[in-house]
Amino acid sequence: MDFSEKTISSQQIFAGRIINVKVDTVTLPDGSTSTREIVSHAGAVAIIPIDQEGMVWMVRQYRKALERVLLEIPAGTLEPGEQPQDCAVRELEEETGLSADTWEPILSYYSAPGFCDEQLHLYLARDLKTGESHTDRDEFVEVVKMSLEEAHKAIFSGEIIDGKSIIAIQYAYNQRERL
Repeated sequence: MDFSEKTISSQQIFAGRIINVKVDTVTLPDGSTSTREIVSHAGAVAIIPIDQEGMVWMVRQYRKALERVLLEIPAGTLEPGEQPQDCAVRELEEETGLSADTWEPILSYYSAPGFCDEQLHLYLARDLKTGESHTDRDEFVEVVKMSLEEAHKAIFSGEIIDGKSIIAIQYAYNQRERL
């Protein structure tokens, strides 16, 4: 069976700094029509920085969409034309003041493909050096360090609840013997 949907019409209903939203009218595989609300996003990166002592560097920040403070790995949105690893280097320094000599791509995935085209690229950063953070004007973060074991436990206690952090921490935890 061909599961593809043919776009009949598309209407952009919002154009923002981070996302664009459109509503598409589509023909379904059975010939009927439906609408699809789609969020377009430039893509993002997330970094799990682990230092020589096995400490994971994270950030605590307020997330308006959830109306709460979250504990997350450093992350940020790709600038137009920016390569994911270049963005990861920039975001790690901006949010934590860290730089890394060793970068390992973990994986790339689509965060919510039911309605959004955001692709997230995960990296492991090692051989860290400390420096000064340079957060964006509208970004307020607290840097938090915890052991990989503590971070792993924080997933199951409900302290860490965002997908990118869960995936990256679980990856590092599963690879901990070689890190």
